[in-house]
Amino acid sequence: MQSYKREFITFLENAGVLKFGDFTAKSGRKIPYFINAGEIKTGDQIAKLGEFYAKSYLDKVGNKRAVLYGPAYKGISIAVATSIGLSKSGLDVPFFFNRKEAKDHGEGGIFVGCKPTEGEEIVIVEDVITAGTAIRESMEILSSLDGAKVIATFVMVDRKEKGKGTKSAMAEVGEEFGFPVYSVVDVYDIIEYLEENPAHADDVARIKNYLTVWGA
Repeated sequence: MQSYKREFITFLENAGVLKFGDFTAKSGRKIPYFINAGEIKTGDQIAKLGEFYAKSYLDKVGNKRAVLYGPAYKGISIAVATSIGLSKSGLDVPFFFNRKEAKDHGEGGIFVGCKPTEGEEIVIVEDVITAGTAIRESMEILSSLDGAKVIATFVMVDRKEKGKGTKSAMAEVGEEFGFPVYSVVDVYDIIEYLEENPAHADDVARIKNYLTVWGA
């Protein structure tokens, strides 16, 4: 495994973002592990997370100046942290996020931050994709922006699960909307990481069993 992947998974586990047990994903699936960006609770942690996202952005998108979109609620802090990480690397990008309910006073509207204008490109930053439900919701929200185009999505973990059909959710989202979905690590990296510690044997077995049903 590449060293940065091990470093990232160790970071997720130590921060409590990566958990093992019985959980229900947004898709309704019962899952044996959970990625929860809401467990990022300190300045050091969110700064570190932003650095990982910024590195992935620069590796995949390069120095292109796109507008970062962080879906409420967990994506908001990810978008802010990623923009700071990119700024430290010399790339100053704007960001915005949505409200859960449109504001009918003050500046009004559903978006906060740098609302993209026609011709501007958007990069979505999310925590994880299971069945692609959250990304489809984001695309519906972003459809109100005339002329703005999403060029990529970045997530922490590719769960390598089926979407609506037999292909992975990430592949389906890419085909459906015409942009790539990138991840820092995938579930098989997590399995390899866990297999290095015998104490995680049960977690490994449960994840592998889950993937026999839902793996793409």
